[in-house]
Amino acid sequence: MLNRNDNCWCESGLKYKKCHLEFDKKLRDLRSKGYITPGIELIKTKKQIEGIKESAKINNGLLDLIGEKIRVGMTTQEIDDLAYNYTISNGGIPAPLNYDGFPKSICTSINNEVCHGIPSKDVILKSGDIINVDATTIFNGYYSDASRMFMIGQVSDAARKLVEVTKECLAIGISEVKPWGFLGDIGAAIQEYAESRGYSVVREFGGHGVGLDIHEEPFINHFGKRGTDMILVPGMVFTIEPMINIGGHEVFVDEDNGWTAITKDGSLSAQWEHTVLVTEDGIEIISQ
Repeated sequence: MLNRNDNCWCESGLKYKKCHLEFDKKLRDLRSKGYITPGIELIKTKKQIEGIKESAKINNGLLDLIGEKIRVGMTTQEIDDLAYNYTISNGGIPAPLNYDGFPKSICTSINNEVCHGIPSKDVILKSGDIINVDATTIFNGYYSDASRMFMIGQVSDAARKLVEVTKECLAIGISEVKPWGFLGDIGAAIQEYAESRGYSVVREFGGHGVGLDIHEEPFINHFGKRGTDMILVPGMVFTIEPMINIGGHEVFVDEDNGWTAITKDGSLSAQWEHTVLVTEDGIEIISQ
């Protein structure tokens, strides 16, 4: 245990008493009352946050580029090529490439694919498709993560509405992130809104801590109950990435590739993802 005049564990260079002493006391008090609190390993230092932000510059730039280039007739392999070339040319590494055997640099999930779609030269975008492009970048050892939806050509009113409502779900989830608030409030708000609009929320996948690795604790459910789960504290960095279906929430994973999640009833699915930082007085969106 640190003494008051020791250097703080967060590497700020300040004495513990001037930095995180009261913060740690508050966490211990909450823990003693039965609340779930994050360990120090989930609280990013100023140096780490700056590193994550530098990674996010590449990740955001990549998604901007894809937004400019994506079109009818493009293959998802061409999107993957863009991801690899842009990331490498900017000094980064595509985090998905070879992660647990994933074969590509980015995820491209179309229509009824919920997440982890694998790019292919045989998959050609056509008018009416909706596609989620999920990018994760490593830069100098730091990770950033975000995904966006793109509507290709002339899409149906139902598809457009799904994409819009899913983006609204993300915004509503982010609005629930408050220092010393509850993690469960995020999922509860997303579920309440999605279901009020007639949609369902995927249960099997969720957001996650990120920054020093591609997936860290805590897991972020996009459904649940208010006033539950971990206490959110300044310095936590994680993704919020609701996956919303037109039909039921049930999904299955493609047995052929072992990765791609698909809606069980074949209905359309959409997802938007941001990486957020909990600050002393609110939040900061890092990657989007």
